[in-house]
Amino acid sequence: MVRFEDIAAARERIGDSLSATPLIADHVLSEHLQRRVLLKTELLQPTGSFKPRGVLNWIRTASADELAAGLGAVSAGNHARALAWAAEDAGIPVTVVMPENASPAKVAATREHDADVILHGDINGAWKLMRRLVDERGLTLVHPYDDPRIIAGQGTIGLEILEQAPDTSTIICPIGGGGLLSGIALAARALRPDLCLIGVEPEGAASMRHAWNHGGPTRLLNVDTCAWSLGAAIVGEHTYRICRAFVDNLMTVSEEGIRSALRHLLADCKLFAEPGAATAMAALREEALPKLPHAGDIVVVITGGNMGWDELQRMIRPHALHQDTR
Repeated sequence: MVRFEDIAAARERIGDSLSATPLIADHVLSEHLQRRVLLKTELLQPTGSFKPRGVLNWIRTASADELAAGLGAVSAGNHARALAWAAEDAGIPVTVVMPENASPAKVAATREHDADVILHGDINGAWKLMRRLVDERGLTLVHPYDDPRIIAGQGTIGLEILEQAPDTSTIICPIGGGGLLSGIALAARALRPDLCLIGVEPEGAASMRHAWNHGGPTRLLNVDTCAWSLGAAIVGEHTYRICRAFVDNLMTVSEEGIRSALRHLLADCKLFAEPGAATAMAALREEALPKLPHAGDIVVVITGGNMGWDELQRMIRPHALHQDTR
């Protein structure tokens, strides 16, 4: 289990390269709910998502042996781009396998940092190929979410939230593989045991709910969602245990709910967020959450903003089907 001390150390380790992201008010939702709703703007990080926190912490704690033959990763895009960014600065070669339907914008951005990007199959097929490349090339796998160093890096968001908004009573966070929510949960529970923590998944990629229902990580046979950054087919052993222990509730949201939340972030909050980043917002806007604490700020984590113009057009087009998105 990752310790609070690991998260505090990660913050010191990465603080020279990553600044705290702002918390901004969602005025529309705050007025509607009659309490302050704040957005943690992780889309403002380098590479456009929260992912540099974890990968920078991983690289700065890696041994020479781990780095010797280069690094490997599987990703729908944000982890790949962040790892390529951090590794390029450190002069470390990176090989990434991404699903064939990965966002073209994220593929291009990852290649800009000199990563070798291979497009292969769906997310399950991408993992199979990466495991083979690890065996053949001796790459060190940098897991996108189920690694203690990655989780500790993501947990620095929890420290920032409670420093920036000490009256926070609820944190709502999207879930893909669970690394972000796990890190935030560990940090928040250490500082504020009474805090309400809620994870939100797309209906078509509810891998954490699937794990809770089956008593452990269990692979989804099919992942089908417009929130492609949350398309993990299986959660991790670490992330499952942490979320099961510290997260109060899991919610799922519809594809149309995600699209509506994305439009809200674009039009009302002026944030160019990607669909996965709108998932937690969708749960709050649909008022589908369990009973929340009566007082205190509600913080919604806006995880990233990496989306091409063509993808944006498909997302906001009236009556668009999620099968049209990448």
